[in-house]
Amino acid sequence: MKYILVTGGVISGIGKGIIASSIGTILKSCGLRVTAIKIDPYINIDAGTFSPYEHGEVFVLNDGGEVDLDLGNYERFLDINLYKDNNITTGKIYQHVINKERHGDYLGKTVQVVPHITDAVQEWVMNQAKVPVDDDKKEPQICVIELGGTIGDIEGMPFVEAFRQFQFKAKRENFCNIHVSLVPQPNATGEQKTKPTQNSVRALRGLGLSPDLIVCRSAKPIEMAVKEKISMFCHVEPEQVIFIHDVSSTYRVPILLEEQGIIKYFKQRLNLPIDDQPSDLLMKWKKMACRYERLLKVCSIALVGKYTKLSDCYASVFKALEHSALAINYKLDLMYIDSTELERSTEAENSVKYHQAWHKLCKADGILVPGGFGIRGTEGKLQAISWARTKKKPFLGVCLGMQLAVVEFARNCLNWEDANSTEFDPDTKNPVVIDMPEHNPGDMGGTMRLGKRRTVFKTENSVLKKLYGDEMFVEERHRHRYEVNPELTHSFEEKGLKFVGHDTEGNRMEIIELENHPYFVGVQFHPEFSSRPMKPSPPYLGLLLAATGTLNAYLQRGCKLSP
Repeated sequence: MKYILVTGGVISGIGKGIIASSIGTILKSCGLRVTAIKIDPYINIDAGTFSPYEHGEVFVLNDGGEVDLDLGNYERFLDINLYKDNNITTGKIYQHVINKERHGDYLGKTVQVVPHITDAVQEWVMNQAKVPVDDDKKEPQICVIELGGTIGDIEGMPFVEAFRQFQFKAKRENFCNIHVSLVPQPNATGEQKTKPTQNSVRALRGLGLSPDLIVCRSAKPIEMAVKEKISMFCHVEPEQVIFIHDVSSTYRVPILLEEQGIIKYFKQRLNLPIDDQPSDLLMKWKKMACRYERLLKVCSIALVGKYTKLSDCYASVFKALEHSALAINYKLDLMYIDSTELERSTEAENSVKYHQAWHKLCKADGILVPGGFGIRGTEGKLQAISWARTKKKPFLGVCLGMQLAVVEFARNCLNWEDANSTEFDPDTKNPVVIDMPEHNPGDMGGTMRLGKRRTVFKTENSVLKKLYGDEMFVEERHRHRYEVNPELTHSFEEKGLKFVGHDTEGNRMEIIELENHPYFVGVQFHPEFSSRPMKPSPPYLGLLLAATGTLNAYLQRGCKLSP
């Protein structure tokens, strides 16, 4: 097993996840089996209880793990399926060690950060690195490990110490450290500064790790003189300094790395049994990146949510839309609309914001209402759904988006004026969305219906069934506490809102479709989590096709994309 540790310096959010994913993609293109581990030094057991404004979206895995969004990057880039134990947190490690201590595993010894916590980290990494993540179920050959945060953070110290020890345990030919740093360019001088990188590498060396590669992030391409300066002051060869500037799309990053000789370096440094040239997989990435940059036709989608100030809050939704747009040769124009700004209360408080939000919504080719929790902004989402239904705008509702589509239909088509979800009004007379029987109102962490579940199509006449290739069932990832009330579904069906997909028992409503509408679809699951650059998610693809007016032609061609 070969281990590649990716650390970061200067600032967090520098792009370690994309760099780690890109390195994995390059090595996979060379015919190697690659897995990935993300280490988050926070004390939370997992990411499940975070607000999206803390660390971005919560990504959900097949096994129900609620994890950091970087695992989404790994899955999309590498086309693999990871597990919850591929996301290590300080909380998980300490819980594991404390449970062992309570069990008596340490035989009366004093339990300390060194060696017990550091040993637990190393043991976890070695065990998880062996778990197959590809469809062929073979053991991986390379494990890319991303250490979250920044070198020097107090909460990351036990992990840095663990890998300081681990480099000797794994042996030099099996362990490699990549340090991602920032080369800022102040506007005042326009000069690219190397001092932050020098200090960051010095701090890393002071903790016992020496970088084999220094990946320098910058806004613009870095000059050769800067590369030579970093090489000299950071005690590495010039070819060990890699530059990644801001690019038009993340699909470019693996190509930039490959162009700077990273395959040849890894082959020598880790003694890998590979050719110097990448395979067809990386050629596909190159073609995809070139195609992305040449797109001329634009499709605009309005994303109506409540976490619109930070794009990472809907990272997988954005990627799923982007994958679908690319598949049909359109450039995606994603307009984020804060759902509270569509509400009447905003019109009274700030009429400019209100009218700007409605202007965006009205000019969009399609409307998407993603998942979420809590009552804030729900009335604005209901307004957007009503607009999409009445004006026949293509619409996709995901999780809460589907539930609110049911609420909106009940209020405006069934005339159940107080129809609501028990999440927002526990005493409503028409509870069209209810909490699930197994919902635990006590503990919040890990108590939802999580992970990959089967949805069975109940009719042949379903646009989503056709988009999924006329399969009898689909398996998608879920994350919800509430569900459509199965006792009231007949009233909706009589009026044209069809529940075309159920769970295996037939009790849970999974997919809704509205009759006599170009595309009005709601799904209880989160199809964005399984979207891949070369395998777009069918519900999102359907939205883009409908928004560009090409859905019927696509269905007539037997769900084949035009060349």
